[in-house]
Amino acid sequence: MRRIDSAVLHEQNEKEFAFLQTDFNALGEKLSRDGIDIEAITKAAEAFQIAVPSWGTGTGGTRFARFPGQGEPRNIFEKVEDCAVINELSGCTDSISPHFPWDKVDDFAELKQHADAYGLKWVSVNSNTFQDQPGQAVSYKYGSLSNTEKASRDLAIQHNLDCISYGQQLGAKSLTVWVGDGSNHPGQQHFQRAFERYLASAEQIYKGLPADWEMHLEHKMFEPAFYSTVIQDWGSSILAAMHLGPKCKSLVDLGHHAPNTNIEMIVARLIQFKKLGGFHFNDSKYGDDDLDSGSLQPYQQFLIFNELVDAEHRKESEFNPAYMLDQSHNVTDPIESLVTSAIEVQRSYIKALLVNREALYGYQDANDAIMASGELKRAFNFDVAPILAMARYRKGAAINPLKTYRAANYRNAMAPVRPRDPKATGSGII
Repeated sequence: MRRIDSAVLHEQNEKEFAFLQTDFNALGEKLSRDGIDIEAITKAAEAFQIAVPSWGTGTGGTRFARFPGQGEPRNIFEKVEDCAVINELSGCTDSISPHFPWDKVDDFAELKQHADAYGLKWVSVNSNTFQDQPGQAVSYKYGSLSNTEKASRDLAIQHNLDCISYGQQLGAKSLTVWVGDGSNHPGQQHFQRAFERYLASAEQIYKGLPADWEMHLEHKMFEPAFYSTVIQDWGSSILAAMHLGPKCKSLVDLGHHAPNTNIEMIVARLIQFKKLGGFHFNDSKYGDDDLDSGSLQPYQQFLIFNELVDAEHRKESEFNPAYMLDQSHNVTDPIESLVTSAIEVQRSYIKALLVNREALYGYQDANDAIMASGELKRAFNFDVAPILAMARYRKGAAINPLKTYRAANYRNAMAPVRPRDPKATGSGII
């Protein structure tokens, strides 16, 4: 089952293919001079996949306002439909990451069947203990897993266990835990006791993991807590993951660090100690901006993938990170942003595959900084757009995704069947 008219997709691809073939052949000749087989790289592009966050399919916002567009999804079933559109255009987003309770339904078998019809699968489920829900007996105002009140901690623990149950019904295999727990004033919180309470709560969740599941701990420097955060950086995250056990790993969100943090080195450390669980890809200028991936710092994203591809090259054990987008689209059509962002992450991966690993190792061993840096820049400066477009074409996706999407007039078609619902939640974050 498809959301984008096959005739529209075919017509747009026919307009583009001759030019694509010319560009692809020219790039193949150029790469062959460096001993690189363009067909092998294209196959890697075809195999690359990154998950779409269910909540990213709606317009985001700020604490000041949110300006939703027409035809946006109002529930998880409609979010699945938009995720299908994103995958039909990009060819590299065949999975969805849900967020609970936003995406909770009465019949998870029905939801799974709905996604199956579009060839989509479910990956890491996300818990929400940073908001009080209607009718909630106790509050998360002063924290969830680390709250001083046992009743609040117990509620947060049970919610995470419920999320595991929901995920099992959908076929997911991991739980991502991010908490906003922290403090806003010096002296408000005993740092060590708060961390101890977090660990004790997380232990109860970890015990509830199925045998083939992982638990991913997501750190964030600040917000909503602005003086201290319980899991504020990768140090606290990896300490907690090591404390909990081998099925617990750290998750890296690119926007959850201080400006100019060397994220690629953090990635290398987590790989080395078998604790890299996955990523939330986005971009930022100031903080947790959740801007489109690769829109501001594409070289940083490439350097992160340089470490990931290096681990692949060395056949690092216990290395299977989960890739997911996590963005807020305030002024763009979320489908367009998610399509282009997925392709930008894929672009970073493909460029990292072009690095001559053995040459780079030689430069590093010889302390040849200029040549080592130059090898990375050589790979980064390649225009790999023909490889990405050919991979999409061969998978039945769009050579030019944005042109095809706009030609399909999808948003206008959805407007009358999806009237705005002011009570709808979980599409876009404010």
